[in-house]
This record gives sequence, C-alpha cells and structure tokens, in this order.
Amino acid sequence: MPDQSLGLLLSELQALEVELHHPGVRCDSDRLEQLLHAEFHEVGRSGRTYDRAIILKYLSEQENSPSVISDGFAVSQLASDIALLTYRSAHRKEDGSLVDHTLRSSVWVRVENRWQLRYHQGTPAHELWHAPCIGS
Repeated sequence: MPDQSLGLLLSELQALEVELHHPGVRCDSDRLEQLLHAEFHEVGRSGRTYDRAIILKYLSEQENSPSVISDGFAVSQLASDIALLTYRSAHRKEDGSLVDHTLRSSVWVRVENRWQLRYHQGTPAHELWHAPCIGS
C-alpha cells in the first residue's frame, strides 16, 4: 500500500478508535452498533473477555467518560479489507497525572465500505510515560 494511502487509513482508523474512547460524548448507541462488528470480541487490560453485547451495554451506559489520552498510533494493512491498529493509552487524573498505562491493538475490518472494529486487546504497559501526552 502506498505511503499516502496508509497515512489516510491511519487517520481514518485513529479517528474511529478515539470515537470509542468517549462513547457518551462522541457517539450514541446506534453509532456504537455501526462501529462494532457483529462478531466483536475484546480481551481487556484486566485479562477478562467481553463480547459485543456486553461492550455495547457498558458503553451505552457511560455518562461520564474517563479522560483517555492516546498516542503512538500505527497501522498495518493485513489484507485489502483488514487492518491492525496499535497505540498506547492512559487515563488522565484530575491532577494531570496518567494512570492505567495500556498498550492497545485493534483489528478493523471493512464491511459494506465502512470500517468496523472486529477485535480489541488492552495489555498493561511495562513502561509508563508522563503527561503531557498527545491527547484525544
């Protein structure tokens, strides 16, 4: 894939991923259903597994989203309609410090000409970083 196309793909998937960081602010339950693939599955940073129904319910009930900071986004095109997005994230506390440092991987698939999140995994990060972090 040419660099320009890969850059556009990274921008598009990064925007979709960040949209999921703030479900109560940036997207409603209909939008969440569009973003999450019918066979969505997640392994959380806790090691617990979640299916689409659990995540849709959880995200739709969020009234106050934590302040998620994310950066270091990278994309790999696995096939014409499949991409792997990786990045790191943390939650910003009121004092500005970052907690819950996490390395994240998401598999996005293009279905009917739109990208949907098929799989997501969060892994506790060994190395911590400090604020400010390029934010979302």
